[in-house]
Amino acid sequence: MTKPAERISRRQVDKFEQRRKQLADAALQTLSELGYARTSLREIAQNSEFSHGVLHYYFRDKVELITYCVRQYKAHCVLRYDGIVADAEDPDALARDFADGLVDTLVGEALLHRLWYDLRSQSLFEESFRADVADIDESLERMIWRIVSRYAELSGNAPTCSSAMAYATFDGLFQQALLRHLAGSAIALDDLRAGARHLLSHVVCA
Repeated sequence: MTKPAERISRRQVDKFEQRRKQLADAALQTLSELGYARTSLREIAQNSEFSHGVLHYYFRDKVELITYCVRQYKAHCVLRYDGIVADAEDPDALARDFADGLVDTLVGEALLHRLWYDLRSQSLFEESFRADVADIDESLERMIWRIVSRYAELSGNAPTCSSAMAYATFDGLFQQALLRHLAGSAIALDDLRAGARHLLSHVVCA
């Protein structure tokens, strides 16, 4: 049986984590608009309902807040694509839904994806980011591999590349589409949709 003191402690931990999530949600918009270098905890506080002191209480510094925000957002992305895998009944439908999902998230959440690439680039220079970025990258790689593996299974074939290569290929396609979309390209989205379906059909052996 759980002791009363343990129940209270667990409740306090849950409330603390819930508050961190609320603060992260409030911070994401400012972070995604300004990027890592131009954003401070004070800047985030000025653009939200929370004070600078409150942010500092729940997060040690900007690094912890940013990595928490991106980790939370990317975890949401992974769940979205896992739903596509779970619902897939044939390879063509999976390829279509996957490609459409990439386009939808690029259009609707372009600034949040830009923040992720900004953070990943910063990890080349700031060691404090590297462990979190590597962990997020690994979760995204596993997500892509579940897509590829399910497509191969539905096609009755096998993957032609490693998990790392599949992730690098699709991530590169998505990042280039994001750059072109933010630059105003009228065909970036169509190219992303077509490119994703093309790549998926070529990462399994016929």
